[in-house]
Amino acid sequence: MGENEMTGIFFCCNLNGNEDVVDIFEVAKNAEKNSTVTVVWYSTDIFLSNVKSFASEINKNDLKRLIIAGNKTGSVKSFLTEAMVIAGKNPKNILMADFNEYGANTKAETERAKAILECAILGIPFETASVPDETSVLTDTLVIGGGIAGIQASLEIANGNQKVYLLERTATIGGHMAMFDKTFPTLDCAACILTPKMVEVGQHQMIELLTYCEVKGVTGGPGNYKVRILKKAKRVNLASCISCGTCSEKCPSKTFSEFDAYTSLRKAIYIPFPQAVPNKYLIDADSCIYVENGKCGVCVKVCPVDSCINLDEKDEEVEITVGNIIVATGFKVFDAKKIERYGYGKYPNVITSLELERLVNAAGPTAGDICFRKPDKKGNMVFTNDNEKPKSFALIHCIGSRDENYNKYCSRVCCMYSLKLAHLIKEKLPDADVFEYFIDMRAFGKGYEEFYDRIKEEGVNIIRGKTAKVEEENGQLLLRTEDVINDSLIEQKVDMVVLAVGLEPREDAVELAKMLGISTSCDGWFLEANSICDTVDTYTGGITIAGVCQGPKDIPDTVAQASAASSQVLKSIINGKIRKSIKDLSYNKIVSNAKEFSK
Repeated sequence: MGENEMTGIFFCCNLNGNEDVVDIFEVAKNAEKNSTVTVVWYSTDIFLSNVKSFASEINKNDLKRLIIAGNKTGSVKSFLTEAMVIAGKNPKNILMADFNEYGANTKAETERAKAILECAILGIPFETASVPDETSVLTDTLVIGGGIAGIQASLEIANGNQKVYLLERTATIGGHMAMFDKTFPTLDCAACILTPKMVEVGQHQMIELLTYCEVKGVTGGPGNYKVRILKKAKRVNLASCISCGTCSEKCPSKTFSEFDAYTSLRKAIYIPFPQAVPNKYLIDADSCIYVENGKCGVCVKVCPVDSCINLDEKDEEVEITVGNIIVATGFKVFDAKKIERYGYGKYPNVITSLELERLVNAAGPTAGDICFRKPDKKGNMVFTNDNEKPKSFALIHCIGSRDENYNKYCSRVCCMYSLKLAHLIKEKLPDADVFEYFIDMRAFGKGYEEFYDRIKEEGVNIIRGKTAKVEEENGQLLLRTEDVINDSLIEQKVDMVVLAVGLEPREDAVELAKMLGISTSCDGWFLEANSICDTVDTYTGGITIAGVCQGPKDIPDTVAQASAASSQVLKSIINGKIRKSIKDLSYNKIVSNAKEFSK
């Protein structure tokens, strides 16, 4: 297909009311300067139901090829292919110039969109024409985020005998995976897989752990980044702490435990969980009586190690210099309180899937017993294993996902973890009645469909239908829902409702993206260089992304992506060079490269 053939361009941008999108009219105006472009259509110009009419337009303009430009270009390709066939043209002469695929989503990226379309007109792939120059690279690497993605990436780079700084904003590495009981579909113990890796990270000579830290600023460029890091005061000397627990035992202040998904209480001086790395105590300034009003200090008095606890320790900033940065900051779960009709936060035994994960875990607040949530002596709503056990459960899928009012995307893992939780409920309470309400069952991975079939055989009632509302009636929870297969409405009483909350970008994702000079998608996830063939690189040289911070995925996909990110880092270190930022390439430079290749 030559670049001199008469070309028509069809724009299929779906704006959805969003004003901050690529200016397709400016892109079209620029494309029309090319002598081969004879006609431009917009999605509002063509009725996609009348293929013969469009075929006549192709012949009328004597077109030899078509370019589909904009977002979701594949959605109209079948229509245009049929039109080309009817017009007697070669349907292979249809090219795609998908702006979203190459990270051009906003007005600020209109110049990139122009270059993407111009490359298509010239018949050259955008990734071929947008290769930046190389520069030297420092060998040290910063990994931001200490979940399974950050752990995997750090170990692979460190095992390549290269220095890694692993930064985690909480007091321990492990991330969300450390909170899980089992992994689907094999039902392997999550801790048995994760904790050996955590220990290896803690003991690795080439890894420097920076826990309880945050990135405050990034300067420099590819191959030579200077990163300012805030080291929050732990108020406990990690080198001298012997983790005896005396301080925590005597501490009078309690607050809700983040690690237990706020289902239990912990002390103001604490270890996040027994297998934490580093396995040392620290003080939560927000709940410490001494930090708040200068009184107390019990932990200092009872500590058997002199000068181990310094309640007046202050935060400090440090600066490190690295050649590569891997972003593996993970996710947060959807706040179920936003959907008031499900009663989360109003009815104590409407709980989230993450809370149930902690309940079924032997290391959780109830030692693995599933109990009702009730107030303690001070009115705190907590789970304790002396509470009564529920006899019936309803698990509701897609909370905050696949919903135009919240998140349109599918969070991918919710169907499978809900099936896993149903299994664990039946394992703990064999006589319990368990109901699952789902929209579509998305068992997409290796062994997932087989796991779905297994759960159906275990006596779990799996009902296709969307739940409208949860209310409380006579001490039980009343669901108003539907059964699509049997074409009926259902009112059902259960003792406990579990909401399968979806995954969302972290609240600080946009701020971190600005510091690093990378982009986020319209959903808030970090944006990759190419959504199909380069899902770990970004348009900023030396910065790669891995794990759920790039988009919802399960643990195996997260680990694979972390390995891919680490391989990119090691490749640059071995070569001693790294590519500069694609985002800094001008439109003229990209088009000039494309013209050179098209000769």
